[in-house]
Amino acid sequence: MAEHKHLNFPDKLAISPLLPHHAYSTSAFLDEQQVVFGAEAQREGIETYGIAGRVWEAAYLMTSYIDHPSTWEFDPPLIDKHSSGRKRVFLELGSGTGIVAAKIAQTAALCGRDLVIATDLPEVCPLLEKNLFVADSANTQVALVRPLSWGSYDHAINIARELKLVDESNGHEHGCITHIICSDLVYFPELMAPLLRTLLHLTSLPSVSIFESQPRIIISYKIRSLSKETPFWSAFGLWFSFEPVVVRKIDANNSLSEWQRFGSDTGDDGDLAFIFVARRRSESLNWMIPSEDIDLLGGVGAKGTCGKKYDETFETLLLMGLGE
Repeated sequence: MAEHKHLNFPDKLAISPLLPHHAYSTSAFLDEQQVVFGAEAQREGIETYGIAGRVWEAAYLMTSYIDHPSTWEFDPPLIDKHSSGRKRVFLELGSGTGIVAAKIAQTAALCGRDLVIATDLPEVCPLLEKNLFVADSANTQVALVRPLSWGSYDHAINIARELKLVDESNGHEHGCITHIICSDLVYFPELMAPLLRTLLHLTSLPSVSIFESQPRIIISYKIRSLSKETPFWSAFGLWFSFEPVVVRKIDANNSLSEWQRFGSDTGDDGDLAFIFVARRRSESLNWMIPSEDIDLLGGVGAKGTCGKKYDETFETLLLMGLGE
């Protein structure tokens, strides 16, 4: 997947470090982790790793979903408390600086059996290794770094094998990925089909067990160009069902607010950012995944047919105010 490397350094790259908008509840975390994710660290990261060295808007939104005030209630929550006791494996795609993986490792992976796997292109993994090591002040050692180029079946299956999801000697499954984390990944048209293909790899046999439920996919996303980004959602919705996360808050009088879509306020630029929670459609496990990217984005193979098609969930959510 070397052809994707240059996308971290697009022509006329001119980006600067991004610190969170006041609406996000990450200030305490960033105060602790300035040396890793602060402005100076981002400047150095951008110089060496391009766009992978910057913290992006949807990453801050995701960290607020992971770790939030006790007065906030989400539907659905990141972690189902009724499933406590089950080993949790959080696999993040396109981890970049590692800020989201670090927050999960610090906040969510509380059980000694739990694991966080941060992934990115092989050339970005050194940045992840360094940042996650420094951020792990408590020496929890629950975070691993592994290469995963989008679209690479070998990278995806290597992680599955390492997790002992597949025991080649007898075919027995030993566990499963419970959460797939995606933060600000839908932007370059060239990467949309490879991203979707990797999500399909990670939710198909043998990456997941037929005896376990499908991983929950959590996607934080900021709209930048609807015309360029909608084709991803039109194809994604054929294979995955998804819904926006909503939130309500308890005020000083102990009264609950109305449910509202989480992420409506993204800052001064007026662009929308929000979080989707998705699961693989069970019927899609029997569909043939096309080998050509243009066919995958065109819906070929979905619904078990070779014709082109698209899903309207994303457009419907937009028209309905994204599930308010």
